Amino acid sequence: MDHAARRPNLIMIMSDDHAAHAIGSYGSRINQTPQLDRIAAAGMRFDNCFCTNAICTPSRAAILTGEYNHVNGVRTLFDTLDNTRPQVQKDLRQAGYQTALVGKWHLGHGPESDPAGFDYWRVLPGQGDYHDPELIGPDGAQRHPGYVTDVITDLSLGWLDRRDPAKPFLMMINHKAPHRPWDPDAKHANLYDDVDIPEPETFADDHAGRAAALAGLKMSMADLNERDLKQPVPEGLTPEQERSWRYQRYIKDYLRCIASIDDNVGRVLDWVDEQGLTDDTVIIYTSDQGFFLGDHGWYDKRLMYEQSLRMPFLISYPPLIAPGSVCADLVTNLDFAPTLLELAGAALPERLQGYSLTESLAGRPPADPQDCVYYRYWEHLSEPHAVPAHLGVRTERYKLICYLEPAPGGTGYRASEFELYDLDLDAAELINLYHAPEYAALAKELVGQLRQRQLEVDDRDLVAGLP
Repeated sequence: MDHAARRPNLIMIMSDDHAAHAIGSYGSRINQTPQLDRIAAAGMRFDNCFCTNAICTPSRAAILTGEYNHVNGVRTLFDTLDNTRPQVQKDLRQAGYQTALVGKWHLGHGPESDPAGFDYWRVLPGQGDYHDPELIGPDGAQRHPGYVTDVITDLSLGWLDRRDPAKPFLMMINHKAPHRPWDPDAKHANLYDDVDIPEPETFADDHAGRAAALAGLKMSMADLNERDLKQPVPEGLTPEQERSWRYQRYIKDYLRCIASIDDNVGRVLDWVDEQGLTDDTVIIYTSDQGFFLGDHGWYDKRLMYEQSLRMPFLISYPPLIAPGSVCADLVTNLDFAPTLLELAGAALPERLQGYSLTESLAGRPPADPQDCVYYRYWEHLSEPHAVPAHLGVRTERYKLICYLEPAPGGTGYRASEFELYDLDLDAAELINLYHAPEYAALAKELVGQLRQRQLEVDDRDLVAGLP
């Protein structure tokens, strides 16, 4: 039977700040994720999936709407998603799907922003708590004893057990973990106690030759506070020793939170197998963006560097996807909605700015491959991380980043600094080639491509000062 005619079930598991390079099937050097690796082994790993704005709220809005943030209105953490807007779950519900959402929402609360288009929803208020979390539903708030990753999975499996087995379903399982402040559960509290996690190769990066705007960032190991570290810094350490100590405290708790996600993903995969639904269910694992794991000396995300920009994207569906597949196509978080809709046999609304990935899933080259990712971060110098607003393009080989500053007179932004990376020659993004004479023609071409992409995606806030 054709995969669309089967109307597959759809399970989308999304974590928060889970970098691809902390997943075993992506070649992690620092942890193991055997349950997540089951999805990769059974299906496809996307190696070049990127977000269009590397921060929680905008990325989630882009995933649900299939629209860029300047279109859906959710540019920053401080924006909310108008729940009357079209969203993928509404489209699937109209197509006959049961729909459910459990976990992190982070798109606003109240009559105008609560989840809409779901038959069942229970969401964390804001970031929510790691232990004994409160979850909000249509009938109000309720506190649930236990660890948040377990609780979210319990509620999700509970709804799946109660669903109408005669109808296909969309189940969105949105984990809070491994978001700061990285509180592990008791089961994994002592994981990694007896090992040192390897530091990334760029841990001591001094950012020489990069944009001057990076000097003001508050994302270094020194910016981790006592709540993050769970204990005071020991006395008598040299600056290098303290930086390494801070890294170990942070990264171990981060990985402990991921270990709980991995266990709970295993519970969901086991449920699908036990119900005999493996061949009838699309299973996706992703994160709302990447994260710096000490790379360039940083934690957090927001910047357009690879570790922040890249999203993990694992997907299995046996009738369509060959096991152990790997896809190198450029894709974005805007592509999730059209892909889910096409897999479900539903119509693709004209509003969608992403592309269905079903050809790639089937192992075929897409008829209209994406050759450029357009990125824009809007939260200029917001606390606590002081990252400048910027935008850029990422092609298969090159990346252009344009940092912004307020334009005179307070009307929008203008270009202030540029970075250009040749990812084939400099995968670590250490050498800014924007001012290199031999790259002058390419730099001009990429700036033109950036402006062209702004126009193509209808981002009418055209920054001044693009040469």
